[in-house]
Amino acid sequence: MTEILANELGTKAFFEPVEDNPVLPLFYKGNEIAARKRAAGDNEATNPYAYLLQTYFLNKRFKMIKEAMQDDNNILDRSIYEDELFMKMNTEMGNATKVEYQIYQSLLANMMQELPFAAKKKSPDLMITIHVSYETMIKRITKRGRDYELVENDPSLVSYYKKLLKYYDEWIEAYSVSPLLVIDGDQFDFVGNISDKIAVLELIENELYKLGKLTDNQLDSLKKEHEKQL
Repeated sequence: MTEILANELGTKAFFEPVEDNPVLPLFYKGNEIAARKRAAGDNEATNPYAYLLQTYFLNKRFKMIKEAMQDDNNILDRSIYEDELFMKMNTEMGNATKVEYQIYQSLLANMMQELPFAAKKKSPDLMITIHVSYETMIKRITKRGRDYELVENDPSLVSYYKKLLKYYDEWIEAYSVSPLLVIDGDQFDFVGNISDKIAVLELIENELYKLGKLTDNQLDSLKKEHEKQL
């Protein structure tokens, strides 16, 4: 959706560093090892890569958000505002220590204080969340095809993913930094179905129009292009 929306609006897409991330495969392996140790009775077992991964993402995301927030309607595929969710979850699951979480929170707070000075905006124009069920989540992860994300390769990921969805539900309820649009990812297959793609785009574009981020002419032009595609 990040790529689709950026192409639609003629803006720039900023993608989370995954393919060239040297820590991510280590993190998933570390989760598996930590879960196995805890199951064997080692209640102090943590994932040594949890803090490292979240710090890596935070650093990269801060750089991207400063660049993206220089102009209207640039798109980030994941926001710094949800970043703490992952560190909090990993701490409560036992993958990270409370000390690591406290250090992470302090680092994030310092970065957020600097954000208004480093970018033209203080917050996103619009936060978009694609809300999915566990079943849809697993289908899309399987389609993406990263071996270290597949539940058949690591059964401990079942509980990890289910916890993640619950944490996102709580995050959606608490989010108040900017306008928020929640899209039903179970209802819309915006990658495989052209009608669904256009429906989602129009949901987003209508919201941007209400916020003054699209003009009447821009909105009319986009809708005419949609009609041609149907």
